[in-house]
Amino acid sequence: MSDMLHQIEPVIPALRRYARTLVRNHAAADDLVQDCLERAVRHWNQRRDDGSPRPWLFAILHNLAVNQFRRTASRGRHVGIDEVSDHEVGQNAVQEQKLMYQDVIEKLAKLPDEQRAVLLLVAVEDLTYAEAARVLNIPIGTVMSRLSRAREKLQQEIERSAAGPPGNVVQLRSHS
Repeated sequence: MSDMLHQIEPVIPALRRYARTLVRNHAAADDLVQDCLERAVRHWNQRRDDGSPRPWLFAILHNLAVNQFRRTASRGRHVGIDEVSDHEVGQNAVQEQKLMYQDVIEKLAKLPDEQRAVLLLVAVEDLTYAEAARVLNIPIGTVMSRLSRAREKLQQEIERSAAGPPGNVVQLRSHS
């Protein structure tokens, strides 16, 4: 039991990061991670791989998220007033760093789900192409092509926003 905890515990922050980016809601992401950890503990002895449990845990989390997305798509999404994020109620960001963070998150959200998942697993969570392929249950070549397309699209979004005035800046007229 303690060996299992020593292997799982260091992965929890990365699982939370990935879940928060996937579902874009802190409480739902924490619930998703908890479900993932419960499933991992319950099925610990059924793992196929004796190496790092990191890819296995990400696969569980990803599959739970996909199932959640399917359920939400079929019955709609209910959002309680206490669950609404600051961004959803229109509160302006106060710090430049928060604005930049939100800008990147918005650009990531524009990516197709399969591209965003590959980009997050490889670029943010530092999984190898092979580990990401196992997590998503796709060939390595598909991981590489999706990653390439995601990076290209993200770069285009960044260049597009850099070409125009920032969306959070109000242009004032001068009285001459």
